[in-house]
Amino acid sequence: MSDSELVPCEPTPDDVQFLEDRLYEHNSGATGIADGQLLAFLSRDESGRIVGGICGNTWGGGCEIRQFWVDPSHRHRGLGTLLFQSAEREARRRGCSQMLLMTFSFQAPEFYERNGFEIVATIAEHPRGHRNLLMRKWLDAGAHPTTR
Repeated sequence: MSDSELVPCEPTPDDVQFLEDRLYEHNSGATGIADGQLLAFLSRDESGRIVGGICGNTWGGGCEIRQFWVDPSHRHRGLGTLLFQSAEREARRRGCSQMLLMTFSFQAPEFYERNGFEIVATIAEHPRGHRNLLMRKWLDAGAHPTTR
């Protein structure tokens, strides 16, 4: 099959999970580290509707937050902090020494900074007119390279 035969598609959640699983297999094989686990906390209202959640994974001593959202009607009431603290506590329980996430400049970088994150990389003009920020929080001061 040549590249000219490929056409864009709308992947199903199963398609995406298939790719995630293959990448995990490769990464685990290459590093010898196979302790990966999903991490998620969800908050639901009385009708069962999700009003906030944090989701990611832990692997190799790190916790990566991939999705973090609170419904606008539930913001500024402590739910985001509760979700974040729950994820951090679980990451520590799993032996993680750091947390990583990406956020856009128009999302909540100030929230993450207030919670101990620092910006370690910035991608300008992603999306156009904004920045994409890679942020990290050290959970174990002994793991920080400047304290070793």
